[in-house]
Amino acid sequence: MVALTDADKREIGQHFVFGFHGHEISENAKTLIRDYHVGNIILMKRNVQSIKQVHGLVKSLQQFAKDCGHTRPLMIGIDQENGLVSAFSSTHRYTAGTQFPGAMALAATGDPGIAKLCSLGTAREMKLAGINWAYSPVADVNSDHRNPVIGVRSFGDDPREVAKYAIAVSSGLAQGGVAPSAKHFPGHGDTHVDSHLALPVIKKSDSELHETELVPFRALIEAGIATIMTGHMALPLVVGEADSETPCSCSRTVTTELLRDRLGFKGVVVTDCLEMDAVAAKYTSQKGAVLSLQAGADVVMICHTMELQRGAIEETYRAVEQEALSLVALRESGTRVDELKARFAGTWESVVAELDERRLAEIVEVNGKLSERAYGASTCVIQGPLPEVGPGPVLVLTPETESVNKAVDDDTEKNTAGPPYISLTGSVQTRRKGAVHVVYSPLPGPEEDVPAEVLRALRQAECPALLIFVTRNADRSAWQTTYLRKLRKHIPEETAVVVLASCGPYDLVDARDVEYACVGSFEYTPAALDGAAAVILGERAARGRVPVRWSRG
Repeated sequence: MVALTDADKREIGQHFVFGFHGHEISENAKTLIRDYHVGNIILMKRNVQSIKQVHGLVKSLQQFAKDCGHTRPLMIGIDQENGLVSAFSSTHRYTAGTQFPGAMALAATGDPGIAKLCSLGTAREMKLAGINWAYSPVADVNSDHRNPVIGVRSFGDDPREVAKYAIAVSSGLAQGGVAPSAKHFPGHGDTHVDSHLALPVIKKSDSELHETELVPFRALIEAGIATIMTGHMALPLVVGEADSETPCSCSRTVTTELLRDRLGFKGVVVTDCLEMDAVAAKYTSQKGAVLSLQAGADVVMICHTMELQRGAIEETYRAVEQEALSLVALRESGTRVDELKARFAGTWESVVAELDERRLAEIVEVNGKLSERAYGASTCVIQGPLPEVGPGPVLVLTPETESVNKAVDDDTEKNTAGPPYISLTGSVQTRRKGAVHVVYSPLPGPEEDVPAEVLRALRQAECPALLIFVTRNADRSAWQTTYLRKLRKHIPEETAVVVLASCGPYDLVDARDVEYACVGSFEYTPAALDGAAAVILGERAARGRVPVRWSRG
């Protein structure tokens, strides 16, 4: 039985990254930093109102940690992949960080240089706000287009292309003073199960893994990436029968033997959030924390629930006391965390300094222009050619908002149109007077025709010159293309039609009979949809490319 000292508990606290609720430092956050010596904090979208507010929040966290005797500043992390997973970026409610394109949109530009510049731009904003750790880039290869959790968060389905863009993003973040974290090792791309909800099982051999999933991670390790995030998927053909249902984040075979010993990774290993059901349903988040540390993780992540966070640390105390978890190994692991902080966390003086608002204004202005340029280069024609659009009104049909996945859903938004699609109509209206927006929903049955509201919009006094039919992951929500087929017979001959695939580029893959032109925006952020509107209405040419294999089923 090992008796834990205060120094031991301080060491253990450095191996956790926890989130909390609110726009100011909460009592729960204070408890974790003061009583449990937690050395790393993750900010979520729920913590972000503005860059200035985030700076004040981080400054208060750092000052509190200093007052509590922490030897180094906290690592302050955030899910900032850009695109659909942008916890730091502005929303329709708040003005915060600049919105930049996500992974697949960046790959659609065909220019890794743009990817690096965008990451450097977002890193400079985050660094000024006090954030020093970004859980990005996504290094998953999107091998299965049915994947419900990765999709456009990936740079594509070619592992070497993914590696090229992931290195560009990692380099940009590091140059801006923010530690990158490649995820989700050893690869979450070849599954159609969401690890937020269940355990994905990927039946690939070791050699197959090395041919595809591990290519980007190997390249990132060779490039010197600072941190890697392990994912919650099972690899039974790699780890063996006894470990066949163990998430990779909890597997020593994956975390230590594969990532450290075979691939030679020397940096910090952080887990994905252990509140996901892929771990929590089988082990509980608390026991999952111990398993992850035993597997060789340096830092364990629990994002949301104070009871689970406190329980995870206390479970770790018991594991060390009972010698189920080596304190010597934790201390060795702690040197990697300390080195990460020495490189990226800064000094106490720097982390409690006032916000340089003049410098921030300069960066935001530059980033705004860069964002517009990047989105302008990402929009592509998936299926063409685009029709010529004559004078007259535009009808915009957008799908009823459905869940995409827990990583990108906005749980606070209940408007069935969704703010991004409202902004799309605004973008069309600035270019063409008389734009009409109608939300379409699944038809009640196979014999049902489109509702009267839509027919009235098509048959208004001035016939629409253009119908923009927006889809969102219609390859998985086939009701959208079913609706379009029903609608087709009612569209006036003089009305041009363009399908706008507003998320994944696969929407018409299984719809051979739909021959309308199709434009891809690769995400439904307002900036991406504005770029798509500009292309559809002929304001500028589509310069992007489809960064995945695309063929009709």
